[in-house]
Amino acid sequence: MKKDDCFELGHITKTRSFKGEVIVYLDTDNPGEYLEMESVFVEIKQQLVPFFIEQILPHKKNNVRVKFEGIDTEETAKSIVKKKIFLPIALLPDLDSQDFYHHEVIGFSIEDINYGIIGVISDIVESNTNPIFKIEHPKGMEILIPVADDFIKNVDKKKHKIITSCPEGLIELYINE
Repeated sequence: MKKDDCFELGHITKTRSFKGEVIVYLDTDNPGEYLEMESVFVEIKQQLVPFFIEQILPHKKNNVRVKFEGIDTEETAKSIVKKKIFLPIALLPDLDSQDFYHHEVIGFSIEDINYGIIGVISDIVESNTNPIFKIEHPKGMEILIPVADDFIKNVDKKKHKIITSCPEGLIELYINE
């Protein structure tokens, strides 16, 4: 499985028991949706390696307790701590037409109702408050806009375009430099 065909679901945070259990942080709003997983891919030396799940139980907040097949000792479990886990993109639940996964809007154009074309989304940066669209303006400058429902007016997945209504002054911070 190629990394481009997968999404990062979380990472293994620590060992849980001498029997090889680990705690996995799931970077999702609904960790309960993933309690039926039978396998995941663990990134080891830039390669995705399949790991089959014997047991998965809720733990705290966004964490689950996982027992992988073949990981039967604490020492073996330590070898996968801090490793990222992935699932195939095809396993992502479908979203409403105006909702999106971050990876699917990279490359979308951003058009503001007041300023017109702002640029193309090159990345989405996570922050403590809101994720932030990182936009490449046609003149080469970088523009940052919070990914906020108040700003996003329409998501057109077929045209690869997001229409925004940014607060007065936000775009000018970047364009009028």
